[in-house]
Amino acid sequence: MAHTPVEVKRTAPTPAPTPAPTPAVPDVWRSFRTEMDRLFDRFATGFGMPSFGRMFGATPMLRTEFTLPTPAVDITEDDAGYMVTAELPGMEEKNVEVTLSDDLLTIKGEKTAETEKKDKNTYLSERCYGAFQRSFMVPEGVDSDKIKADFAKGVLTVTLPKAAPAMKKTIEVKKAA
Repeated sequence: MAHTPVEVKRTAPTPAPTPAPTPAVPDVWRSFRTEMDRLFDRFATGFGMPSFGRMFGATPMLRTEFTLPTPAVDITEDDAGYMVTAELPGMEEKNVEVTLSDDLLTIKGEKTAETEKKDKNTYLSERCYGAFQRSFMVPEGVDSDKIKADFAKGVLTVTLPKAAPAMKKTIEVKKAA
């Protein structure tokens, strides 16, 4: 099994934010609504129904844009560190970007698919483009200089090792004779 390392891009820490005149609350609600729409659409399509947005006229039947669903992510922890595994089927390493800014780990990707089929009397050409982005707060005690990302067979694995003081120490207790 071949593993391709993915470069983890590090950005300079952002300066302290200046207070905004109005809070960015609408973005939180928009994100919440998008997630709820995805949940209902997944439920509806499981029973062969059109999505709820299409049933009530909120979404046109033919969409001009293609959005990728948020990739499934597993996060595990052991004594050595944390591991974030994202399933990205059909994607290539060159279309995936992993960045670390302050304590925020961000996984971005963009997928493009083009299909062209020519027969005697027909010509079919389809193009799909879509992007996704997921961000995670890096827990305290992670050695950010040793974070690694590998991509193999459509699976991105980001390893976040714990710094030496954050690792658990096991002390063996000896029985008295």
